[in-house]
Amino acid sequence: MRSTMLVAFSALVGVSALANPAISRVASSRLTARVSTMATMSTKDIVDTAVGAGSFGTLVAAVGAAGLVDTLKSAGPFTVFAPTDAAFAALPAGTVENLLKPENKDQLVAILTYHVLSGKVMAETAVTLGGKEVATVNGKSLMITVAGGAGGGVKVDAANVVTTDIECSNGVIHVIDAVIIPK
Repeated sequence: MRSTMLVAFSALVGVSALANPAISRVASSRLTARVSTMATMSTKDIVDTAVGAGSFGTLVAAVGAAGLVDTLKSAGPFTVFAPTDAAFAALPAGTVENLLKPENKDQLVAILTYHVLSGKVMAETAVTLGGKEVATVNGKSLMITVAGGAGGGVKVDAANVVTTDIECSNGVIHVIDAVIIPK
């Protein structure tokens, strides 16, 4: 649960950094450094990896509030499109706080599980899915697009994948720059 919250929260915070290119570049370089360190920590599960990264505090909090920590610590495997704290911060004012209220738990779970795929989908495979809809754990599908072919940037719905293949003991994390909302 905490893992799911972490993923959701991180997504909401990551978007705000995108509004300011200078902040986005600094945040991106810091995130890359943290992710490089995390890449060697494949013995940690998705939740512990996200906590250790230091840039997914909102996501981790959201996963906890949604009661998804145990799920994201289970065997999986899972693929998590993890929004950064900056992505969550870019959401309209009050959105995160509202989603974290107990009466909005179902909505929070729906958003967080929309960021999760069943199975371990590495970047090498993800780029072959360009133009296709992929089923998420919440039952709805998201669209993966690849700009400029296999060597281009990858998007998950409207979010850019900014870091790929953070391997965990129970799956993989791909960092995204926005929180994606199920349609």
